[in-house]
Amino acid sequence: MRKNPPPNLQAYLTIRQAADLIGASTSTLRAWDRAGKLKATRNPMNRYRLYRREDIEALLARIQKTATASPAEARTRRGGER
Repeated sequence: MRKNPPPNLQAYLTIRQAADLIGASTSTLRAWDRAGKLKATRNPMNRYRLYRREDIEALLARIQKTATASPAEARTRRGGER
């Protein structure tokens, strides 16, 4: 968890905004946060989770890249072969 978010909160998304952008549930984002897969920053006023817009956009790009990969490319990325 990041300790000191910059004062520009416009660079951040709420958990709902991030979940909607990715197409996942807020529960999934909370689980990813707990697992260390996606780091949240806490809002200094209410301690709600905030996600950096650039982190969410990078994750979305990775998801889209994986979704458009051929089956052979996907297996290679996962480390498996058939």
